[in-house]
Amino acid sequence: MDYMSITEAAKKWDISTRRIQILCSEERIPGAERMGYCWAIPKDAQKPADARVKSGRYIGVSQKRREPQTDECKPKSLK
Repeated sequence: MDYMSITEAAKKWDISTRRIQILCSEERIPGAERMGYCWAIPKDAQKPADARVKSGRYIGVSQKRREPQTDECKPKSLK
């Protein structure tokens, strides 16, 4: 199997070398192997999908923050 370096993957996928290192350490690039202090990434590996939240809803937000405030919770000056 042919491998590419982090620098080659960064150029191919148009992202930073540091981001490639993070993706490798999080095991998000299938087949990536650690060889000493560097990573070997398969040449046929696909760029991992962006895992950021795009819906505007964040994981872990409590139900209390999602519900509108009642009059009991509002400051006296706004009642």
